[in-house]
Amino acid sequence: MIAQAATKPDAKPARPWFSAGPTAKRPGWSLEGLPTNLLGRGIRAPEVVERFSYGLQLTREVLSPPEDYVLLYTPGSDTGAVEAALWGMLGERPVQVVAYENFGQVWATDVRDHLKLEPEVLTAPWGELPDMTQVDPKKDVVFPWNGTTSGVRVDNVDWVSDDREGLTICDATSAAFAMDLPWDKLDVTTFSFQKALGGEAGIGVMVLSPRAVARLDSYRPERSIPKVLRLTDKKGFDRTLADGVVINTFSILTIEDWIDALEWARDVGGLKELIRRTDRNYAALAEWVERTDWIAFLPDRPEVRSTTSVCLKFTDPRIAAMDEAGQKTFVKRFKALLEGEEAVFDMEPHRYAPPGLRLWCGCTVETADVVAATPWLEWAFATAVGELGG
Repeated sequence: MIAQAATKPDAKPARPWFSAGPTAKRPGWSLEGLPTNLLGRGIRAPEVVERFSYGLQLTREVLSPPEDYVLLYTPGSDTGAVEAALWGMLGERPVQVVAYENFGQVWATDVRDHLKLEPEVLTAPWGELPDMTQVDPKKDVVFPWNGTTSGVRVDNVDWVSDDREGLTICDATSAAFAMDLPWDKLDVTTFSFQKALGGEAGIGVMVLSPRAVARLDSYRPERSIPKVLRLTDKKGFDRTLADGVVINTFSILTIEDWIDALEWARDVGGLKELIRRTDRNYAALAEWVERTDWIAFLPDRPEVRSTTSVCLKFTDPRIAAMDEAGQKTFVKRFKALLEGEEAVFDMEPHRYAPPGLRLWCGCTVETADVVAATPWLEWAFATAVGELGG
């Protein structure tokens, strides 16, 4: 229920970081714990390539894709990874783009306006999924597994045919390491360091099925492809990328940070434990949402609610009655109150999403901190409403 007085809670989260990217560092992380012996070395130095390769090996070990799937790094975080797939693979056959949140809409715009293709775009209002049965197995399909900006996730992949002719290109940046991905249904899977494992920004990862590699081997788009998005050499797919060789110069410290996160993930119990930690965090926040009368999940259907990027909407009539500008001003004040107390950082939604709250509940967040954050959310709400004269 709504607090009757704006009384500050006694305790704060020990780690008050709830941003959806970069997300919270793993428990116990320290900059001093990262190796620095390779800083200043050339990106092609054998020791550096070996370290980059080790990062890919650890990624494979934790995620467990099929042995014949290929992993590689891309510049530009998840955005760069998705764009590399779009620029290098699309155009051989018709394209569908699933756009139920901001980034799906971005991919649809890029395919249409920059690649000059004519995609069929499957849309849905914020908080909902499109009718995924409209996906055509004869077409390539681009889709987010988890909508970081909408709090919606794909609840099943029954709509992906085992006999598909097209490729499935999945933006999984806020799902990888937090949700169980069905690799047999995914041909291109992308994610970035700074999401589910709290790595530093700037580098993305692609996981390619044999079907995706075959596309790169056989298909040459007529368009020019920028170097930072180019996955091929004169023969087809550039297989050196799967050995830790990188397209351009990457931050060695960022790779060391990624390795640190992966070693932690492996040592705490691997993917099964990462999913369990995420689900436990989500359950703690959901329990609070269900008993609080001024807030609700942005997605109405429980089965499509994200367990990582949890998006909430205001239901209090005083806030719901405001126009969008007024609600955004309210969220800005809400954020300032929390961050002024150093109690909860970065709980605001994406700038293009509906006004509300967004809290990251991925595996690097501690459940005790989720629980400790909720009284502060109540305090901030009561304080901000009180300032309105409510």
